[in-house]
Amino acid sequence: MGADYCLVITGGDRPHLGAVALSTPRPSLADPQKISASTSVLTLVGHKEDDVAKKIAHQFAAKLDRHVVVACGVHLDGITKNELAVMEQMLEELAEQLLQNL
Repeated sequence: MGADYCLVITGGDRPHLGAVALSTPRPSLADPQKISASTSVLTLVGHKEDDVAKKIAHQFAAKLDRHVVVACGVHLDGITKNELAVMEQMLEELAEQLLQNL
């Protein structure tokens, strides 16, 4: 979207909208010579995509020095806590690969 990025992460049994994260780059509070980001998240009630959406939006904004929106909604029927952790790890790995290719 111009100089900024809008990432959509969806899939599983019923793709949907679970959480949206908006990240804005800014100078790091610890080291103003480095870029960090401030991130805000909106989560639909009962959804668990907020953590992964926030992490990916923050990562992209800080590395690319651009505004980033991540809309995330992945649903797998009967998912366990362990499977959820694996899915989040896979999404983070895919995001890292995408970031390296930009």
